[in-house]
Amino acid sequence: MRIGELSRRTGVNAHQLRYYEAQGLLEADRGANGYREYDENAVLRVKQIRHLLGAGLSSEDIAYLLPCAVGEAPELPGCSELLAAMRSRLRRLDDQMERLAQSRDALADYIDAAERLGSVSYPPFDDADLEPVPA
Repeated sequence: MRIGELSRRTGVNAHQLRYYEAQGLLEADRGANGYREYDENAVLRVKQIRHLLGAGLSSEDIAYLLPCAVGEAPELPGCSELLAAMRSRLRRLDDQMERLAQSRDALADYIDAAERLGSVSYPPFDDADLEPVPA
């Protein structure tokens, strides 16, 4: 099948499919006319890629895990190398979430402090000539 058909069957646009191919996640043969030709397994492969991306895995992580993937969801065997790769990604996600929570808390503190100070126009203007007042 051509890229347009694969796109229709998976709901993934052709640009993303070409990206998956460039990342080594998806394989296509070239027809005599130069068009990409995908086999039936490409539909399953794209669905697996989408599920793994949804789990927060990078294309590099997925390239490592994908050869072991079974089924659409997909299921991954519990071998030590795969578990180590997934645990590493989970730690990175946990670290990102912690940094985001800290940023959120700091921003909420700034909002609370600003609301306590009350409303002023910004930038502060001198009423006489409507020029900003130097800080």
